[in-house]
Amino acid sequence: MVLTSTATHPDEQDQSLNYTFASRYVREPIPKFKMPEKSIPKDAAYQIINDELMLDGAPRLNLASFVTTWMEPECDKLIMASLNKNYVDMDEYPVTTELQNRCVNIIANLFHAPISDDETAVGVGTVGSSEAIMLAGLAFKRKWQTKRKAEGKPYDKPNIVTGANVQVCWEKFARYFEVELKEVKLKEGYYVMDPAKAVEMVDENTICVAAILGSTMTGEFEDVKLLDELLTKKNNETGWDTPIHVDAASGGFIAPFLYPDLEWDFRLPLVKSINVSGHKYGLVYPGVGWVVWRSKDDLPDELVFHINYLGSDQPTFTLNFSKGSSQIIAQYYQLIRLGFEGYKNIMENCWENARVLKEGIERTGRFNIISKDIGVPLVAFSLKDSSQHTVFEIADHLRKFGWIVPAYTMPPDAQHIAVLRVVIREDFSRGLAERLAADIEKVVKLLDTLPSPLTTKAVHITAITSETGEKIKKAAIETQKEIAFYWKRLVDGKRLGAC
Repeated sequence: MVLTSTATHPDEQDQSLNYTFASRYVREPIPKFKMPEKSIPKDAAYQIINDELMLDGAPRLNLASFVTTWMEPECDKLIMASLNKNYVDMDEYPVTTELQNRCVNIIANLFHAPISDDETAVGVGTVGSSEAIMLAGLAFKRKWQTKRKAEGKPYDKPNIVTGANVQVCWEKFARYFEVELKEVKLKEGYYVMDPAKAVEMVDENTICVAAILGSTMTGEFEDVKLLDELLTKKNNETGWDTPIHVDAASGGFIAPFLYPDLEWDFRLPLVKSINVSGHKYGLVYPGVGWVVWRSKDDLPDELVFHINYLGSDQPTFTLNFSKGSSQIIAQYYQLIRLGFEGYKNIMENCWENARVLKEGIERTGRFNIISKDIGVPLVAFSLKDSSQHTVFEIADHLRKFGWIVPAYTMPPDAQHIAVLRVVIREDFSRGLAERLAADIEKVVKLLDTLPSPLTTKAVHITAITSETGEKIKKAAIETQKEIAFYWKRLVDGKRLGAC
C-alpha cells in the first residue's frame, strides 16, 4: 500500500510525523511492478522498504556466504564519503586511481610476482572474482589464438581444464566466451581436482588449467605445485606451453598469512595469473575483486583499451565501465590498517573458531568432517547415517534458531554425498561457534523424536505391483535418492559462493 497526501510535494509534509500518517494519508494499492503515480514522503518510502528488509536473514548469521559482513566504523565512513565517485573517471579522481594501483602492487607482492622495486605490477580491481576470472580467461584465450594463428593452426576450439568443483563463474566464462570446460570429476573422499587427471585431459587446444585455492565445497586447497610439475613435464614432452591460472578467490588472502611456505602462486613458473576476492577474506564489503598477472607479457596489449574523453589518456581492461570507488578505497584501508600482522591474526582467529566448531560437531558423534585442516576456515560435514533424516532437514531446522547453514550435494561424480557447510568469517566469534554446535546437537536430538520423511514417503509408495502381481518394496537407498533429488532441485538455483 502507498501513502498519499493532498500536499503538492512530499517535502512539504511535517517531518515530525515519525511514521504516523493515518490522520493525513489514505492507503491505495501499490501497482504491482509499476511505478506509483504519485510521490510519497521520504519517511514513508524508508519505512516501507525498511519494514520489508526486516524479513531478510541477519548477514552475520548467514554462514553460507564467504562475503564480508562487518567492517570498522572508520572504513564505513570512507565508503559513504566515496559512494558518489565513479572510478572510471581517473582524471577526475587521480588519488583513487593511485590507491587502486597500490592495492594491485601490494597483492602482487603478496603473491610473489617477479617484479623489481622500480617496476609496477600488472593487475586491475574488479567488481568481484567473477569479472576477474573473465578477464584472466580472455587473456589466455587471446594469447592462445594469436599463437595458433601464427602457426597456421585451427584456433576455433579452445578449452580450459579444471575440476568439477569450480565455482559457477567458470561455467559462465566458458558459455559466454565459447570455451569448452573440461572438468575432472570428483570421487567420494577426494573433493578437489586431481592434478594427474587434469594434466591427462590437457591437449593442444587447452588455453590454461585452472586450479582452485579454496574449494567452494570444502575449502580445501588444490595441489598447485604438483600440477605445475606434471604440466611442465607434459609441456616439455609435447612442445606446448599450457599455463596455469589460480582461482584464489577464497584462499588468496589466507595462504600468505597462514601457510607462507606453501608454493601455489607466482613462485611456480607456469602460474601466469591469479584472482582473489577482496570482499571475502580480503575483509571488504561486496563487491571488489582483483586479478594480477605475472608480467606484462601475459596480458595481450590488444585487450587494453585507451580512452581520452574523460580528460586524459586512460588505459582500461575491465568488462564494466562505470563502477564505484568505495570498495577499492575500503580495500586500501584494510591493507594499511591491518598490515601483515593484522591479517595473520584475523586468519588465525578464524581457524581457531573453526576448530572449536569442528570439535563441537564431532562430539555429537553423528557427523563425518569433510573439510581439511589446511585451507579456508570452514567446517563441512555430512551425516554418518542418513537413513532416517538428511542434512537438508538439519539446515531447515537450524533456520528456526536464526542460522543460515547451506546443505548441498557434491558435484559429479560425488553427487551422492550431501553435506552441510559453515563458513567462519572475522565476525564469527568463539561464543557463536559454541552456540551453533549446541544448536546443531539440539536439532539432531529433535529429529530423533520425529518421524523420518524417508519412512513416510516409503509408506505412500510401499508397494509397486509388478506384471505378475507381486509386491515389490522400494529399497531404502532408492527412497533416499528420491528425497535427495527433491531437495537438490530446491537448491539447484542457489549454487554456492558468490564472487
